[in-house]
Amino acid sequence: MGSVVYVSGTFDLFHRNHLKMIEYGAGLGDTLIVGVSTDELVCSYKNPPTIPFEERIAIISALKYPDVVIPQRSLEHTQRVEDLNIDIFVIGDDWRGKYDYLRDLGVKVFYFPYGAGVSSTNLKNKIYNQYSDLVKKSDSHDHPKPKS
Repeated sequence: MGSVVYVSGTFDLFHRNHLKMIEYGAGLGDTLIVGVSTDELVCSYKNPPTIPFEERIAIISALKYPDVVIPQRSLEHTQRVEDLNIDIFVIGDDWRGKYDYLRDLGVKVFYFPYGAGVSSTNLKNKIYNQYSDLVKKSDSHDHPKPKS
């Protein structure tokens, strides 16, 4: 049996860096499993995702790279690694160091570099800022005075 790669993520507001990480994972082994964090899991450590879990997992399932797409309900992956015989674990580099413990189980851990490019947080901030600017402009114009 070939190597099993597990790519972990929330995949909120799916963007190019998400795709690059999944493509990278696909190139590392023979079977690619992508774990999509549930809404409940995400809410346990940060604000709720913008896109609901059912939508996010449907998007990832439609991609050509994953062999299997599964819900991810925990940030602790020891049992998942054992249950699925995972050889390689891939996650964004914003989690650097968090999954080093998997190396003790013989798993190769890769922290995929997002770099300074697109992220779901950056996209959310941009949308919020654009909306705020639009509201400010619409609220700050002169209003006609009613005729007396």
